[in-house]
Amino acid sequence: MDVMPLLLLVAGSAAVAAAGRRLPVPVPLLLVAAGLAVSYLPGVPRYTLDPHVVLPLLLPPLLYTAATDSSYLDLRAQFRPVALLSVGYVLFATFVVGWAAYLIVPGLPLTAALVFGAVVAPPDAVAATAVARRVGLPSRITTILQGESLVNDATAITAFRVALAAAVGEGATWAGGIVQFLLAAIGGVGVGLVLMVPIHWLRTHVTDALPQNTLSLLIPFVAYAVAEQVHASGVLAVVVVALYLGHRAWEVDFATRLQEEAVWKMVAFLLESAVFALIGLQLPVVLRGLGAYHGTDAVWYAVVLFLIVAVARFVWVFPATLVPRLLSARIREREEDPGWKVPFVIGWAGMRGVVSLAIAFSIPLTVQGGGPFPERNLILFLTFTTVIGTLVVQGVSLPPLIRLLNFPGRDLQADTLAEANAQAQASRAAEQRLDDLLADERNALPGPLADRLRSVMEQRRNAVWERLGQTNPVTGESADDTYRRLAGEMIGAERDVFVRLRDARYIDDEMLRTLLRRLDLEEAAAYREAG
Repeated sequence: MDVMPLLLLVAGSAAVAAAGRRLPVPVPLLLVAAGLAVSYLPGVPRYTLDPHVVLPLLLPPLLYTAATDSSYLDLRAQFRPVALLSVGYVLFATFVVGWAAYLIVPGLPLTAALVFGAVVAPPDAVAATAVARRVGLPSRITTILQGESLVNDATAITAFRVALAAAVGEGATWAGGIVQFLLAAIGGVGVGLVLMVPIHWLRTHVTDALPQNTLSLLIPFVAYAVAEQVHASGVLAVVVVALYLGHRAWEVDFATRLQEEAVWKMVAFLLESAVFALIGLQLPVVLRGLGAYHGTDAVWYAVVLFLIVAVARFVWVFPATLVPRLLSARIREREEDPGWKVPFVIGWAGMRGVVSLAIAFSIPLTVQGGGPFPERNLILFLTFTTVIGTLVVQGVSLPPLIRLLNFPGRDLQADTLAEANAQAQASRAAEQRLDDLLADERNALPGPLADRLRSVMEQRRNAVWERLGQTNPVTGESADDTYRRLAGEMIGAERDVFVRLRDARYIDDEMLRTLLRRLDLEEAAAYREAG
């Protein structure tokens, strides 16, 4: 087995993504462009994705990272808008876009058109939520977009499978599709509920960080596979398990949490980078396979269907946001009026991404009887252009649009004050607990060590209050910026001494690694304490 093409793909996509993070252009666009350019170079291997392994390999880890980073309490508070978008909108977009493709593209069967509709129906809100946090959108909008991206994949995949069954000749009815959807949804949630408690028990009883993180890497694949084995929604099973584990992550060992965060960030970064690079690498192959649909015809279909995808989201989002308020006095009393800006931003933040590509690649090559799947390459091409179009048009314009609409940003002063009050309450509890422990002779400590415990606790309490202070009139730095800089300088001086002592053979490399790790943890704590 030649692993060089895989290594080149991972290394190349990671390098482009790392470079792109410094540029104002969306990273996915750079990856697609790089993949397309590389695909025309002589000697570049032909990359293909097995349709049978795309979904189970790509979706579980991406969903798991997004769900563990979400807030169960916030999502529960926004259940209605999240459900209307993740279920209602996805089904609406599947039928509207699918029917439009059937009418616009001559010779495209309705079943294959609905397959395309389901493929491009779920927005990938990862980029949108990243933008929302960076430009300071209200947390309610961020939560809605994030919640939509977690659940809409399950709706789209179920709709995709129903349409796919009809397209490949397995037979499917509307009633059967509804029943299949309900069974898959209920089954997926049920599998997640069954698995989440024993998995969490394992996480809290395995004390070694390395086995813990190995378990963490297996969790999304296990949840997905178990659910799919009983014909339930693997996506919902992963989301339910991940939300529960994320909500109770505080019960897990600190070393596991530190390692786990870094590991999953790396996994998500590599997977997303490689998938977008594969778009560019595979696009020439798809173009060559368009057959009768080529040239300006294919471009025309792509432009029209992209516009329909974009408009259909607004057609759904505005009524779904405003009509419940008109019908329910309780909603009007409980929720503040969103006006037109909130639904407009949610409508514009409908970028498609990795999920649509993964579903599209899972379309089989043949139907029952051995014939080719009708216009598979055209569907892949239209999926590519829709994803790229939303990333170019909506992804690039979303940050300036949010700034133009002038949303009230988060009150950083109020946030810091709330954090300081929370830390003060926690510090009082810790101080009382320390007094109780020191009163027991079994916990007797020398005075300096007891004072050190109190000093560390006091530093934690004061660090947040100090962030409310004025900036330095000479340097323009805030207090926490100065704290970080000075702490980094001090730790850097210590690190230089340790390395010099190792080079002089006064200490060995094993001791150096121990000392450097201690400094790394202290430096991380300094950055964290300073906010």
